[in-house]
Amino acid sequence: AVCLFADTGCITLSQYILLDPILMFFLMGAVLSMVKCNSCADRPFSASWWFWLSLTGVSLAGAMGVKFVGLFVVLLVGLNTICDLWDLLGNLSLSLVMFGKHLLARVLCLIVLPLALYTAMFAVHFAVLNRSGPGDGFFSSAFQSQLIGNNLHNVSIPEHLAYGSVVTMKNLRMAGGYLHSHWHLYPEGVGARQQQVTAYLHKDLNNLWIIKKHDSDTDLSDPSSPVEFVRHGDIIRLEHKETSRNLHSHQHEAPLTRKHFQVTGYGINGTGDSNDFWRIEVVGRRTGKLIKVLRSQVRLTHVATGCILGSSGKTLPKWGWEQVEVTCTPYLKETPNSLWNFEDHINPKLPNISLDVLKPSFAEILLESHMVMIRGNSGLKPKDNEVTSKPWHWPINYQGLRFSGVNETDYRVYLLGNPVIWWLNLVTIGLYLLITVATAVALKRGVQLTSELKELSRVVLRAGGQITLGWLLHYLPFFMMGRVLYFHHYFPAMLFSSMLTGITWDALLKFCAGFLSPSTTARKVYGGGFLALVLLILYSFYLFHPLSYGMVGPMASNPSSPMAGLRWMDSWEF
Repeated sequence: AVCLFADTGCITLSQYILLDPILMFFLMGAVLSMVKCNSCADRPFSASWWFWLSLTGVSLAGAMGVKFVGLFVVLLVGLNTICDLWDLLGNLSLSLVMFGKHLLARVLCLIVLPLALYTAMFAVHFAVLNRSGPGDGFFSSAFQSQLIGNNLHNVSIPEHLAYGSVVTMKNLRMAGGYLHSHWHLYPEGVGARQQQVTAYLHKDLNNLWIIKKHDSDTDLSDPSSPVEFVRHGDIIRLEHKETSRNLHSHQHEAPLTRKHFQVTGYGINGTGDSNDFWRIEVVGRRTGKLIKVLRSQVRLTHVATGCILGSSGKTLPKWGWEQVEVTCTPYLKETPNSLWNFEDHINPKLPNISLDVLKPSFAEILLESHMVMIRGNSGLKPKDNEVTSKPWHWPINYQGLRFSGVNETDYRVYLLGNPVIWWLNLVTIGLYLLITVATAVALKRGVQLTSELKELSRVVLRAGGQITLGWLLHYLPFFMMGRVLYFHHYFPAMLFSSMLTGITWDALLKFCAGFLSPSTTARKVYGGGFLALVLLILYSFYLFHPLSYGMVGPMASNPSSPMAGLRWMDSWEF
């Protein structure tokens, strides 16, 4: 507890109301409840046993509800539960009926209850956050139709696609984006130097396209001209409304995806060449059938090359405004990446229908929102001049993160763990491994231990082992993650390493005191060691507290700065 409340990093995260302290609250709640439930193992199905088992489930739901990192503590509790059930199965005095009751109780409290609470949180979330925002484009047309203020909410639009209609096309891949173009050209060395075509995740006038016949330039917006519907199998031309260039492809390679063809905007005022022609096909329909807005899943096949228009899901570099790459794939496999639906549809010559028929179920909304979150999370890229870090930096407190203030007159806050606490935690992990090995060897060799030392060895091996497993589960997975990582990702693991520090030093001091007599001397050694550790931690907090509460005056690189002597590592940028 002293390690946590005297840590400058934890204080900074809490002051800025970031997600990590809230996550750490539920993590600690889950671990506490799990341990308390284990301590009630001698009186199963009592009121206290049910209380702690249920509270474990509630804490797991809270941890998952804050961040996906909460899944790691679910894994920790799950492994603990499997071990408990395995021990119960080996208890021959326990009937299989009673074992079934134990299993059912854990399924109810640790699986059904957390899932029910987690789902209920999202039911409230969807009910409260029911309005349109800048992120609508990440979601499907059906999802957007439920958002108040969205152009699809309670709207009526023409049902069937016709020539001359102004439309937007949305890729059916989760967070696939709208077919988009703008005046900017592909840079030198990236295929043909023609107008960029991308997929854009936000609503924009540059998402609008006009559907035209491939062999006619008739002005279809004339009210006197007859309506002619687009049908499955028709060859069409898509003209970008803002720039009057046609959707075009050719055998130049796509910017990012190898063996795919580049897609561009080409031509002047709708006049281009035969590489602007696309065959429109509806999935599961016969030739000649009409195409329905929003409900028909369509693919566009390039007539000249036979490739299919699709969104690769890859983010373009700065020259492409970090929008999503659009390619023409020669692989004819049917995937959401190569399927589109028409969303906005403007044609004053056609009658409108209501969009209520699109209403998705709660389960569909829940699944889609999670898929969008996972894709968005995995695709995060660092911003300009943003300080990112690697997992091996974190336990050694290698580099912090500047939170506010850039000059001598600002209050400068710097996210950095208290070095004394973090390095004590790091040393303790090594010390714990040595103690564990020594204890395990002593027990294996049959060394006679007093009852106090036996109890101490059990605490070291079992309790310390559980906490070490928690630290590993919350730290090692980050080495396998491809997304951008920050220093604050380590704090849940730091919670477990601080608990391990408490267990290890408590056991070590008790072990040392056990060799001393009388008992008053032993108590003094134990108390003195404990007091020394606490005073060391509190003094280190006194030294480093300006990192959390704000530093003023000269920078630490200046010898006259009060923080100059505390910049123990060159990588610290305060």
